[in-house]
Amino acid sequence: MSLEITGQSSLIYNFEGPYDDTDDLQDRSGVYVIVCEENSENIPIDVGESSKVKSRIESHDRKECWIQNCEGDLVVYVYYTPNQTKKSRMEIEQDIREKYNFPCGKI
Repeated sequence: MSLEITGQSSLIYNFEGPYDDTDDLQDRSGVYVIVCEENSENIPIDVGESSKVKSRIESHDRKECWIQNCEGDLVVYVYYTPNQTKKSRMEIEQDIREKYNFPCGKI
């Protein structure tokens, strides 16, 4: 399965997932979206980037915010970016963050 997310720029990003267990994530570079699955609906609640997605999700400082803003199941979708720089990942994150009103994280 996948999740299409359109950024403020109108670019479409195809995220892999959903992953409900970090054991299924890879520890490589990418952009991730934290989603609350509630009543058959996918509600994005945060976005971020990392050179090691699995490690970042496992030790994330905004986990409490995710839990507080989800009454359903928390899952992760990932857009792996093996050939992109940190700057490129940050631009993707920013593009997505500017379009959505995420309850967790800041622009």
